[in-house]
Amino acid sequence: MIYPLLRKFFFALDAELAHRIGMAGVDLVNAAGVSCLLGPAVPPQPLRVMGLDFPNPVGLAAGLDKNGEHIDALAALGFGFIEVGTVTPRAQPGNPKPRLFRIPEKQAIINRMGFNNDGVEKLLSNIAAARFARWGGILGINIGKNFDTPIEQAAKDYLFCLDRVYLAASYVAVNISSPNTRNLRELQQDDALDALLGSLKAAQSRLADQHGRYVPLALKIAPDLDDRQIQAIADLLRQHRMDGVIATNTTLARSAVEGLRNADQAGGLSGAPVLAMSTAVVGKLAAALAGEVPIIAVGGIMNGADAAAKILAGASLVQFYTGFIYRGPELVAEAAAAIAALRAT
Repeated sequence: MIYPLLRKFFFALDAELAHRIGMAGVDLVNAAGVSCLLGPAVPPQPLRVMGLDFPNPVGLAAGLDKNGEHIDALAALGFGFIEVGTVTPRAQPGNPKPRLFRIPEKQAIINRMGFNNDGVEKLLSNIAAARFARWGGILGINIGKNFDTPIEQAAKDYLFCLDRVYLAASYVAVNISSPNTRNLRELQQDDALDALLGSLKAAQSRLADQHGRYVPLALKIAPDLDDRQIQAIADLLRQHRMDGVIATNTTLARSAVEGLRNADQAGGLSGAPVLAMSTAVVGKLAAALAGEVPIIAVGGIMNGADAAAKILAGASLVQFYTGFIYRGPELVAEAAAAIAALRAT
């Protein structure tokens, strides 16, 4: 595969510039009809989760394609599902640059992007121009709040986004766990989460009746949770009959990268150092949920064994982002093959 050579070029550039060039390249390869040059084909491995039929259990996590500008090109790489966003009601620039930092010694990234995106209306326009969802692809839309919306009014932003994206989404992911929007993680606390989930589920019911179509809701949580918090979240997920939970977002911990260049940058840490803690959260959630709410596992998947470990911990589906940056498109097929081998035993 050619990606290891390309990565040397990309890693010599500023991380955000490399991202833009890389996505333009994926679009170009897709337009030329030669996406197969970037990674091997992924055999079908159908499964039903959240009432949706996935062609395989390996997805792209939110953050890579915030505005839904590259959906068809990314889907051509073999992903079983694509999650776009995080999107907010209004466009916003995010945090000041630089805000994306590599730690290659540990196959890690620190980001403090801050929900930079072009707003929900632009996202919907981009989705409408893509063929993926129209042709039956599973498209998740990850929603958040604007940075200047007071935390006590955050539900209004989530409800607005849910209303706007409902018909365009296969499922909607509710992001309350980014460390890069001030006070956002307060929404994971018991009373705040109870109120938010209640509002979202009521809106989901109304929209399902209005449109004659039920769109699942999944909650995305942080890895920086203690056992009591995990149990409390699991109880609320079951109580409100949430359709899924995505575990986990990036971490604020730095012990695994301490002393390395960029390790002291503010933001969320992703990649290989997050694998163990994220997988532990998946395992604890699986035990607490007792199969009532399916888990989409994300965090630290850098090879097929990592993906299989998430399934063994209790996940139904997996996603990655940082692994895609370090390993390239070949990771999609490798992860899918490892999960297939695991399920065959």
